Amino acid sequence: MKNENDPSGVFGLLLPEIGRAVSEAGYTTPSPIQEQTIPSLIEERDMIGCAQTGTGKTAAFTLPILHYLGTNKKRPASGKPRVLVLAPTRELAAQIGDSVAKYGKYTQTVHTVIFGGVGQNPQVKAVRRGVDVLVATPGRLLDLVQQGHVNLSAVEIFVLDEADRMLDMGFIHDIKKIIARLPAKRQSLFYSATMEPKVRDLARSLVRDPVHVTIDPETPAVERITQKVLFVDKKNKDELIVNVMGNKKLERVIVFTQMKHVANKVASKLEKVGISCAAIHGNKSQTARTNALAGFKAGKVRVLVATDIAARGIDVDGISHVINYDLPIEPETYVHRIGRTARAGAEGDAISFCSASERDYLRAIEKLIRSTVPVDLKHPFHCEKSQNATGADAKPGPKVRQNRGKVTVGADGRSKRKGGNRPPRIQSRRESGRR
Repeated sequence: MKNENDPSGVFGLLLPEIGRAVSEAGYTTPSPIQEQTIPSLIEERDMIGCAQTGTGKTAAFTLPILHYLGTNKKRPASGKPRVLVLAPTRELAAQIGDSVAKYGKYTQTVHTVIFGGVGQNPQVKAVRRGVDVLVATPGRLLDLVQQGHVNLSAVEIFVLDEADRMLDMGFIHDIKKIIARLPAKRQSLFYSATMEPKVRDLARSLVRDPVHVTIDPETPAVERITQKVLFVDKKNKDELIVNVMGNKKLERVIVFTQMKHVANKVASKLEKVGISCAAIHGNKSQTARTNALAGFKAGKVRVLVATDIAARGIDVDGISHVINYDLPIEPETYVHRIGRTARAGAEGDAISFCSASERDYLRAIEKLIRSTVPVDLKHPFHCEKSQNATGADAKPGPKVRQNRGKVTVGADGRSKRKGGNRPPRIQSRRESGRR
């Protein structure tokens, strides 16, 4: 059956009730990843997809999953999901859950989302009632598995989303424990924004005879974005962002920082001068994060200040500007950040602050995008020292993380904690798992 609203026929491969939901959501033409993956997934092939948020990836796997469940109907057993989707953060898990609800509204599909930071009892009750699709973050999922509330032996489709971020957050051991509990006979879907060797090795351990699909929107997205860099002394960044936000053309803005405490500081500074603002990061409660995002989407909050991990998976249309208050350590992250202001073919603006210690970060970014980011010399805090920094001056010094207990900094620049309630590695993974 073909959907006449879908010229390529890809959406027309889906059950009519799913196609109806897709049409009502306003989608008539599939994105490249949807066009290239949906037919193979309907044929129950394993998949390795190299794609990032904003490409239509979530719908690319959600739609075939709903199609499978609709054509292979059975009542899910208590505590035994038929589909497991693993996501690194609360926000991405919630977004995937919303996608299942939106596209599956005319089906009988039952789903729930579980993550940390909130009480587990409602989640346990939902799983016990039986769910077709379970969307989860690794930390809370393992907790419920070990408590006996979730049994993964009946999983027919397994999706590992944003695998590179999973590894960056230290989830590799949790993932392996979860995979060990899955049945050998299953369809496996693996998605990552990058395919570094460690990511590739994990992918190969999961899939059998997979279809490989790579979607790279980075270059066209960068070309549509007006970029500029503002060289500034580190101590003047707060005054600079207030100055920049004085421009009313910056209507809906995401400000990126490296550290959680910096996100709080920036949000507080903007609020003091009357700019509606909210911070979102791992130390915020789930309720606070949800409210901040809802306010930003609704236009009640003009500026969302976020760390990279907290922002991963947030998909908000109409972002006018991205501001890099701190330049990212990895140049690829710069592309991911600024791409949030050029969704669905739109144009956008990206403004980056660069202090002397971030100068080498900027050089790495320019090497990656193969172009020089234009310099804005007209702002009142321009710093020649930052612009011309080289050698040791152009590199960041050691950073100290805020943890419980005493913190020391090793020769490699990594923090080491003495005392406290738990060893740092476990605490870090726990915190990440509760995202």
